Amino acid sequence: MMFNPMVSLRTGFSKKRTAYLKTRLFFLCSIFGSILLVFFFCEFLVYYLVIVKCSWPEVKGAHKEDSTPVLKAMFLADTHLLGEIRGHWFDKLRREWQMERSYQSALWLLQPDVVFILGDIFDEGKWSIPEAWSRDVVRFQKMFRHPPHTELIVLVGNHDIGFHYDMNIYKLSRFEKTFNFTSGKLVSLKGINFVLLNSVALEGDDCDICRAAENQLERISTKLSCSRMREHPDFRKKCKNVEKTPMSAPILLQHYPLYRFSDLECTGEDSASPEEKKVLFREKYDVLSQDASKKLLQLLQPRLILSGHTHSACEVLHQGKIPEISVPSFSWRNRNNPSFIMGSITAANYSLAKCFLPKENMIIYIYCTVGTLFTSYVLACLWACTIQRIHSGRKIKLV
Repeated sequence: MMFNPMVSLRTGFSKKRTAYLKTRLFFLCSIFGSILLVFFFCEFLVYYLVIVKCSWPEVKGAHKEDSTPVLKAMFLADTHLLGEIRGHWFDKLRREWQMERSYQSALWLLQPDVVFILGDIFDEGKWSIPEAWSRDVVRFQKMFRHPPHTELIVLVGNHDIGFHYDMNIYKLSRFEKTFNFTSGKLVSLKGINFVLLNSVALEGDDCDICRAAENQLERISTKLSCSRMREHPDFRKKCKNVEKTPMSAPILLQHYPLYRFSDLECTGEDSASPEEKKVLFREKYDVLSQDASKKLLQLLQPRLILSGHTHSACEVLHQGKIPEISVPSFSWRNRNNPSFIMGSITAANYSLAKCFLPKENMIIYIYCTVGTLFTSYVLACLWACTIQRIHSGRKIKLV
């Protein structure tokens, strides 16, 4: 049998080509798999890893063996879903994905009883035509979907219906119908009273919407007053036709903060920047007026106030005893480090904690670092393949 060197040469080339193709396929699969892994971590897993560190605070005097019901409440503010006028499509897609993943991760991990969103749900609600409004509502309902055991309560903000000068009956009615909200509402959950207000209407100029909000505020004040005087001899006489509410000092929820001159005394990593703290607040624009603030404190006598609007965190004391918490924006478009408030609340006490979400600069840093490493790896592999081809070509010439 004669030896054929050409057949042997072809067999060798075939084996080398097969090995080369396998190496190349493995290289491409490893690159593609690594990219998918990094994307999965940054766009899905990271939200669980960060939020899982958060836990519900303990309420003083409330124990597991005690029968006192504890309400687990989450408070968000200023989601600012972009509309059709402002913002790039990718900006909209990115911000909404971040908020949806954060919200859904928090619901799954923390299992709250109720979630409050303190206004400015939309960024362009004050301008939206009916068709655009309907589309924005559908997007909101998809992002902030929730299981039956969790209640979602939404308050109105100036970006939803406009500032006072731009607010009208149509915009307010549209919001109220969509979110089952009224400009003054008393909600009782597990014996805990929450007062929900349309702070945009607390202008004090006797406009139709403002007058209706003031009247509703008076009715809520009467209900709360009657709940406090159940042991009073004149209770039946004065509160005969008043709806009964739990004997619990209310928690006031609204979009605008009560009056303060600035954020200068606010502290914390998510408070306003040093430059922003120097800016004085304008009454009826950045905060409520002094008159409206005093009236709310007098009529409602709240034990706690939570508000939004400023996009930054702050804690102040009113009348030396009533704390107000300004909840930072939940959107990365407004902050690098969004957060939300977790509250364990009973009829007599409460305890609050803050849960921070992933910092955007951290995600960008991960993408940039991994991108640099991938690029270096790909270039190194291409250089190695080029050298290998050169050496292979030299061997063939020698043969």
